[in-house]
Amino acid sequence: MSTTTPTREEPLREIEFADTDALLRDDVRRLGALVGEVLAEQGSPALLDEVEAVRRAAIARREAGEPVDELAEQLARVPLADAEALVRAFAAYFGAINLAERVHRIRRRRDYQRVGGSPQPGGLEAVLAQLRADGVTLDELDALLPRLRIEPVFTAHPTEAIRRALLEKERDIVRRLVVDIDRGRTPDERVSDTERIRQALTATWQTSEAPPTRPTVIDEMEHVGFYLGDALYRVLPAFFRTFSEAIERVYGRPLALPTLLKFGTWVGGDMDGNPNVGADTILATLAAQRAQVLGNYRQDLRRLMSILTQTQDRVTIDDAVTRRIEEYRTLLPGAAARLKPRQADMVYRQLLALMVARLSATEREDASGYGSASDFIADLALIDASLANGRGEHAGRYALQRVLLRARSFGFHLAALDLRQDSAVHDAAIAALRDDPEWPSRALATRTGDLHAWIEGEAPALPDAAEAESTLAVFRAVRSARERYGEHAFGPYIISMSRNAADALAVLALARIAGCVEDDAVPLDVAPLFETVDDLEAAPGVMRALFEDPLYRRHLAARGGRQTVMLGYSDSAKDGGLLASRWALQRTQVELTALAKQAGVRIVFFHGRGGSVSRGGGKTERAIIAAPRGSVDGSLRVTEQGEVIHRKYGIRALALRNLEQATGAVLRASLRPRPPEPREDRWRAIMSELASVSRSHYRALVHEREGFVDYFRAATPIDVIERLQIGSRPSGGGGGGGGKGGAIPWVFA
Repeated sequence: MSTTTPTREEPLREIEFADTDALLRDDVRRLGALVGEVLAEQGSPALLDEVEAVRRAAIARREAGEPVDELAEQLARVPLADAEALVRAFAAYFGAINLAERVHRIRRRRDYQRVGGSPQPGGLEAVLAQLRADGVTLDELDALLPRLRIEPVFTAHPTEAIRRALLEKERDIVRRLVVDIDRGRTPDERVSDTERIRQALTATWQTSEAPPTRPTVIDEMEHVGFYLGDALYRVLPAFFRTFSEAIERVYGRPLALPTLLKFGTWVGGDMDGNPNVGADTILATLAAQRAQVLGNYRQDLRRLMSILTQTQDRVTIDDAVTRRIEEYRTLLPGAAARLKPRQADMVYRQLLALMVARLSATEREDASGYGSASDFIADLALIDASLANGRGEHAGRYALQRVLLRARSFGFHLAALDLRQDSAVHDAAIAALRDDPEWPSRALATRTGDLHAWIEGEAPALPDAAEAESTLAVFRAVRSARERYGEHAFGPYIISMSRNAADALAVLALARIAGCVEDDAVPLDVAPLFETVDDLEAAPGVMRALFEDPLYRRHLAARGGRQTVMLGYSDSAKDGGLLASRWALQRTQVELTALAKQAGVRIVFFHGRGGSVSRGGGKTERAIIAAPRGSVDGSLRVTEQGEVIHRKYGIRALALRNLEQATGAVLRASLRPRPPEPREDRWRAIMSELASVSRSHYRALVHEREGFVDYFRAATPIDVIERLQIGSRPSGGGGGGGGKGGAIPWVFA
């Protein structure tokens, strides 16, 4: 067999594309050629020659089925000084091809949506059609809707190295490809598009992939805001319209949809292992999110002002609209004075202008601002009702309803801020307040009894303890932020490393000590996080103790009888291996679902999944369908981390597709879960044995084998990963792990 490296002139077999992918092939060729031109211009012709030689050698090796030895030797001869440029060049190629593939997903979606086409598999219309075929009635669907809730939660785990400036350039390339997605552009327009793509590719080559310093929490908030405040904010009305139209097409009449889509974030509230997060970042994040969403609303209202130009002499306008204008003339005299007399008969435009002024006052926290998002929603609903009564269905009502849908989902907070802290930090704070260093090691019954006394307000006066101040400050920040930003500003308070009922009771006790109480109840959902395999197996016992605790049940009753439990994927995989981790997660959901049903509690599982398989990655749709029967029950709360956020939500059309697939899967798992399988008892026994044996072998190698840590650190780039400046949270996850590092560096290494 020849070992000669192919030259640039030697022919290689073209990758075969299906007929439906012909335009994808064209986009790949177009972007590949542009990348080559950029490499030759910005690097050198020699760099392009080297890239082509390696590329063709890799293809030839793959087609011949040869080992990688010769290719490895070829790469080993590349001088170290040239290696970085070679790696960047291939990254540029692969990045461009990935963009072409993402655009092609949009193209394929359009193909399904053409007149006479069948619904796209996994889309809402296809799912609803299958459910109807399976016997789901419209009444049955309507009964599920009130408890249907889809909530992606964006985290700041240090797994995304691409800076925002480069994400914006990617978006510009995508726009140029999408505008010519079906080859409808003129030759001149296509030349212009190509120049815009070349400009973005060249500027990307000239820009470092990551900033020179570690990002701050506010930097991370701005990064997540890129998706929340742009792609998802824009696509949300389209999601509701798609869902509503799918119901009407399948069942013949529409249903009123609740506000089933919400968003959460950990940025600014994830204190676990991050000394940079605390009370100050909680307040700063909420203020920044409010400013962003209020700015979006002001832009929307200004657009509506150019649409809703109806005059009183041509249409009927509800008296409630004119009365609201008169109220606002008194409340906002400065803004009222700026209204143009020539537009006095354009009543909607006048009210919208005054609403813009009131939103600005809200951001300044002036007394004339909106007291809550519900007041803003009431103004929008008032205009919506008037448009309905004045034949405005096709004169701007849908544009108004788009803003109304956004306001109901995003409120004045944009995304609910989750809080997370390690249970050991709570124990340390209580030990300091009690002046009792032995508190964390005392008997569980003793700690539970003392915590009960604190929760019921029977504890003696507490000494000042500087060690507890930062923890108590968090709960004080929650109290003040709820007054300022409303009850929906916070998601659950997540307790990392939850191992017993006292860990949850400690949160309630500390909140009461800090004065974070409303109507004699702590206004936070307390969510234990079970991470290791042992903790997952112990979770049913922990939750049973909480459900049987009268004080905790009183807290649950005040929270609507809803209990959130978070499940950890990365740490359990690192702890016991992939098979043992996944089986423990499955069995924990089965047992907790049965336990909650017995206790009369509605349980919601919060899945802490990442992008890679070892962190629970994979298609969300498949994971939902594979969940234990009864464990979904209309709810999906899942983390979206790092590079996954960009892949799922960086492009609006793909964001819509991902939301559709997740919602469709929740509908299927809730209304028609997998039918019982008579062989499941045997399968469970086999899986339990496999999980046990695999865990023993995994731990024998990873946790017990002498010298493994030294080998692992020599064989993997974990030391480099731990030093990456890509997140405000230290990459090592607190520096634990017995030399193996935190769960995230471990997985990536």
